[in-house]
Parts: sequence; structure tokens; C-alpha cells
Amino acid sequence: MLIIGNHQFSSRLFLGTGKFHSLEEQKEAVEASATEVLTFAVRRLDLSNPDQPNLLEQLDLKRFTLLPNTAGAATVEEAVRIARLARASGLCDMIKVEVIADQKTLLPDPLATLEATKQLVEEGFTVLPYTSDDPILARHLVEAGAHAIMPGAAPIGSGQGILNPFYFSLLRDAVDIPVIVDAGIGSPADVAQAMELGADGVLLNTAVSGAKDPVKMATAMRLATEAGRLGFEAGRISKKTYAIASSPTEGLL
Repeated sequence: MLIIGNHQFSSRLFLGTGKFHSLEEQKEAVEASATEVLTFAVRRLDLSNPDQPNLLEQLDLKRFTLLPNTAGAATVEEAVRIARLARASGLCDMIKVEVIADQKTLLPDPLATLEATKQLVEEGFTVLPYTSDDPILARHLVEAGAHAIMPGAAPIGSGQGILNPFYFSLLRDAVDIPVIVDAGIGSPADVAQAMELGADGVLLNTAVSGAKDPVKMATAMRLATEAGRLGFEAGRISKKTYAIASSPTEGLL
């Protein structure tokens, strides 16, 4: 069971709702993923107009926990304002804090992310900051009250997988709150690796919505999440330099 703040989830796969070719395709992919958490950019919804069609209208939202994010924010003030707008609309008390520092790489601004996290925790939000794989920054975010850490595996939408497994392992060891790998995942193998390294969950969007068959890929990502978690819990064998016979060697003629 994955616990974030006051929320509990059976599924460890979070799914974004952007870039699908159609609302029907999005709905089928969500079902195939078996996710319980859907994330979306608040700025993509016209929250002031409940009659305006939006990306979530095709889904039975009673079955999901919504995780609005502050995508598009470049400053602390913008991130906090977007979070307040999401909560005022009654979407959820959870917020993924995303403050982008550079439009070419879409890497997060560490200082602004930390400050926005502090402010939103003080305002009673359940805060999940999108951050780099820096274990020291992760520790500061925990001290600020973050309820989970969301380190990027690689630049957003790049599909490169976990670029630095060593740093991710350091981050995993540095914090005692859930770690949800976010951004840069490209394949089921990347998901399984993240989970085997100790991630508590993964958040995907482009890897599913941009696939040739998004519904089939959503299924594959679900299975990879489950397999990776089982592998982590089971504990892999240690790597050795030389061969060791698989069969017993005692009692042989």
C-alpha cells in the first residue's frame, strides 16, 4: 500500500492526462493502467467555466484521486497561485509543485521549488514537489514538509529512462517519505528499473500517450510497475565476478 499524507493507494502507477489523441483513447489507457491517481495541468482546464469540455470529463472521477500540478509556473508566486486555484475548485488537497527554471531543458528551479513547497505545506496542502535527483535537495524538501518527492529520471518527455541510477539510489536512501519517479521514463524496462531501485511509484504521461498503441503501453507499464516492486521486495542476488554453479556440487561422482 502506498501512503502519501492522508491518501492510500493500491496502485503505484500515476498517469498524466495530456497528449492523448482522443478522449476515448485517454479513457481506455487509464482503464488499462489501473491507476488510481490522475495528474493534469491546472492551466489546461478552464476551471472558471464548469460547462467547458475538458480532458477529465470522460472519466468517472469518483474512482480516482486527482493530482493537479502547477505546470507552466516559473516562479514561487505562480506555483502557489495555481495551487490555490486548484484547491478552490475542490479538485484535491494534493498538489504536484512544478516550477520550471529553463524552457529548453524544462529542469526544475530547486530554490523556487523548495520555497513553494514550504508555503504550500504551511497552507495545508499535501505537497509532492517535482525535483531533480539531488539527494541533498530532497532532504531539504523533506524538512520543508513535503509528503513525497518526485525526482525526474531524465528531462521531461525525453524518454531516456533513469540517467543516473547511482544518484537515484542516494536520494532513495536520503529520505524516508515516498519517492515517485517522474519525467523521462520511456519504456516498461525503465519503470521496472525504477521500482527495483526502490521507487515507491512512477508517474507517466508521454511514454504512454506518445506510444504507437497507448492502451497496450498502459498495460505494459502497469505490469512493469508491479514486477519491479515485487523484485524490490524479493531482493535481488548480489553481482559476482565469477560463475557459481546453479546445481549442488556436493555428493557428485
